[in-house]
Amino acid sequence: MTAPRQVLPGASYLVTRRCAQRQFLLKPSPVVASVFKYVLAVAAARYGILLHAVCVLSNHFHIVLTDPRRQLPLFEQFLDSLVARALNAHYGRWEHFWAPGSYSAVKLETPEDLLDKAAYTLANPVTAGLVSRGRDWPGAWSDPRQIGKGSEVVERPEFFFRPDGSMADSERLVFVAPAGFESAEAFRIALQAALEERERSVTAERKAKGLGFLGARKVRAQKHTDVPGSDAPRRGLNPRVAARDKWRRIEALGRLVSFLDDYREALKNLRSGIRDVVFPAGTYQLRVSFGVACAGAG
Repeated sequence: MTAPRQVLPGASYLVTRRCAQRQFLLKPSPVVASVFKYVLAVAAARYGILLHAVCVLSNHFHIVLTDPRRQLPLFEQFLDSLVARALNAHYGRWEHFWAPGSYSAVKLETPEDLLDKAAYTLANPVTAGLVSRGRDWPGAWSDPRQIGKGSEVVERPEFFFRPDGSMADSERLVFVAPAGFESAEAFRIALQAALEERERSVTAERKAKGLGFLGARKVRAQKHTDVPGSDAPRRGLNPRVAARDKWRRIEALGRLVSFLDDYREALKNLRSGIRDVVFPAGTYQLRVSFGVACAGAG
């Protein structure tokens, strides 16, 4: 059984979701880009999510975000469900779109950790050996140079979404600087530098091994039913927190363990018939679905 999520106001995360059977169901195309960007913009606006970086690769996506209103589960449910339904309709398929299980949400403990994961997200096409620079990726990718410089208006796709339905004709897709930086410019400059350093490092490493990059043209030529040529890594750790500083990571893991212990104890008491149980702060599903009392703001 998956451990309960702790959803706290104002937390920042690296969110990842992978396609079923590693298929290239998100491979770059005008349709995929229009669907994902539109649904992402609508979901962020609806649930008050602050977006910092996004990269949609052929068989998974990464989003770095902040969740001021404790709405991450609803945001993800809306995004994943609507993207899956729209693209399944586009491909004429009915199978599961996403890999079994839930999305990954790694809590980022400090502004430095958020910067690191934003650079990791934007460098993903380079790290995967697809293009030599993140901005050359032909799929949905947030350009760090645009952070804090307005928004992109994304139109509702002309297929799947009803013209007379409840979805807006267009929505603004906005990427902002997270808390902890002096300004949007300061974050923008730091993120660009961190991204360029990752790109240089990967390029040098691949060159030393005699490896090049697949290139945007060949990426576009792939079929949505294709899968990577390499074997998938074996199931490993599924981290809940990320902190580059060892002691901050230990502290964060300690808080998470305390939350899980308190949650399980409260759930045990509730099941035994005790009705005035108080669950720990950050309890989500039981609070939303059954209205259990939670410490602090819940």
